[in-house]
Amino acid sequence: MTKKSDTKYIFVTGGVLSSLGKGIASASIATLLKNVGFKVSILKADPYINVDPGTMSPLEHGEVFVTDDGAETDLDLGHYERFLDENLSQKNNFTTGKVYSSVIEKERRGDYLGETIQVIPHIVGEIVNRIKKAGEGNDILLVEIGGTVGDIEGLPFLEAIRALRIEVGRKNAMNIHLTLVPYIKVAGELKTKPTQHSVGELRRIGITPDMIVCRCEIPLTNELKYKIAASCGVDRNCVIESSDSRSIYQVPLLFLKQDILIPISDMLDLGKLTPDMSNWDMLVKRVIAPKDEVSIALVGKYIDLKESYKSLTEAIIHAGANLDTRVNIKWCDSEKIQKENVDELFRDIDGILIPGGFGTRGIEGKIISIEYARKNKIPFLGICLGMQLSIIEFCRNVLNIKDANSSEFDENTKEPVIYLIDNFIDTCGKKQIRTHKSPLGGTMRLGGYDCNVVSGSLLSKIYNGAKKIRERHRHRYEANPKYKDQLEKAGFMVCGESNSLIEAIELKKHPFFLGVQFHPEFTSRLTKPNPAILGYIKAASDHHHAK
Repeated sequence: MTKKSDTKYIFVTGGVLSSLGKGIASASIATLLKNVGFKVSILKADPYINVDPGTMSPLEHGEVFVTDDGAETDLDLGHYERFLDENLSQKNNFTTGKVYSSVIEKERRGDYLGETIQVIPHIVGEIVNRIKKAGEGNDILLVEIGGTVGDIEGLPFLEAIRALRIEVGRKNAMNIHLTLVPYIKVAGELKTKPTQHSVGELRRIGITPDMIVCRCEIPLTNELKYKIAASCGVDRNCVIESSDSRSIYQVPLLFLKQDILIPISDMLDLGKLTPDMSNWDMLVKRVIAPKDEVSIALVGKYIDLKESYKSLTEAIIHAGANLDTRVNIKWCDSEKIQKENVDELFRDIDGILIPGGFGTRGIEGKIISIEYARKNKIPFLGICLGMQLSIIEFCRNVLNIKDANSSEFDENTKEPVIYLIDNFIDTCGKKQIRTHKSPLGGTMRLGGYDCNVVSGSLLSKIYNGAKKIRERHRHRYEANPKYKDQLEKAGFMVCGESNSLIEAIELKKHPFFLGVQFHPEFTSRLTKPNPAILGYIKAASDHHHAK
């Protein structure tokens, strides 16, 4: 007899190869279900053995997404939050590393009473328990299994969802398999054989998919859909096309157009499902065919790996959609920026943006860019490291503190206008500052923090007069409050603080010059753009029209 479940589960697996868009497909289905009225959440289970992506290189993993409760997670959680407009937490992402660490810790404590620890039942049981915990309080939980069917490290995760489906019963869980239907250009046709092999591998380990989502470059014919349905053992209306789109935000609408909710409702006994996607549809149309256009320069050192700035580029799209404006990003390698070429690079630009980052590479190019924005009245937004560098630039070139630097770049600097948060805690005694210890050593601020906003400031204006805001952080270095009076006397105003920590600065007598220690991109949504980024894009648009 199966156990009744209060939460219904939709398991999403992938086949043939990775990076097909399981995260976008999962987020799209979740968005449709949320807009019906269900309480929906998503979990990403990553088979890699790292405990989390926090210590992984951006070149290896792309962006590290930070939740409000301070978890360093897979970038897919960013997609989930942006689509669902929900704050997720550390329970919405776990890895093989976390699973094994937890099981070993329990074994050392004696929780298993001396049992021999094995993949089944202990590792699989830990995975099942984490899935259940993520589902608590929700009507529906989507569970995305990272990697590809056939990966050796993913086998315990697949066994866990197989076992959980049996436990909760067929009306409380379903399996969706996303696979590739490649287009062979020389043959001029789409091929279904990789999908058939992928489903065969899934069946071999005991999981039969209820729905196939087909990633493809060009639309599938009805004949091909019927062929896939017959060969993979699913109903014809359970073969869903996910062809290349001009925007990822089109995907929920494309799924809805194919009546994806009808078979989902039938399998999970959800009744008639009619989501209200009118506002979403309006914003997507603005993403694809906006009325206006603006150009900004994004100055960074990972410009060849744009996934490192995924949340930021998506946040810019959100702001543009809400302003009915296409934002063209000019990617500028900070290592190649010099005083001799800066004018040529930024001559036709409507805004300059310096994102977060770490390390000394490319720093001087970023400082040159900030000076150009300050002197030429170009709208500027500095995020995390970008804010810190704007303070260094101002101290060097306006306050004439030539040795102004960050202890990150020179630990022996005589003028540490930016220093480790440990120094702030030691000198100011702010023990109430919530911090995390990095696995690599050192103290970090991770997750959401409240920020007090100065009334009448630019920051206050773009946050609609809010006296307190909450944004997310991921950094070890802070602006040194010792220099606050000097900065403010020269017109560089501290407009946001948290327990005496400098959270935001702005330059008076400038159309828009804002630096924020937090990462505003982490809280931006298509339906609710972040105010700091929205205000910046609005300023860039005003600059464009004033030319």
